[in-house]
Amino acid sequence: MTKKIIYTKNAPAPIGPYNQAVLIGNMLYTSGQIAINPVTNELVLDSIEKETKQVMENLKSVLEAADMGFEHVVKATIFIMNMNDFARINEVYASYFNEKTAPARETVQVSCLPKNVSIEISIIAIK
Repeated sequence: MTKKIIYTKNAPAPIGPYNQAVLIGNMLYTSGQIAINPVTNELVLDSIEKETKQVMENLKSVLEAADMGFEHVVKATIFIMNMNDFARINEVYASYFNEKTAPARETVQVSCLPKNVSIEISIIAIK
């Protein structure tokens, strides 16, 4: 199988030796997304809800670049700085999925994330 690099200007450009996503066959693996607005290149840190929404919008753009949507997501990994933010994060996250067909997921509290953000999410999708 051939590895295809997925890139869109509608999500933050990679800032290291990685890509926004890799498509192998019908499986899409995204890099972790943080709340960088791809238009302004600024972090969206006004609230955990706005930060989570920007992360999800970045993931949406990467999915769209691969001709997919959130209905194709089979696995999500969420890294958060504060587990006390879980309910507020989950409310925004849930708005992107149909609860009956939502993907498998883990949510992990970590001690530090890139650029000192509060949340990072990566996904795996299949078409």
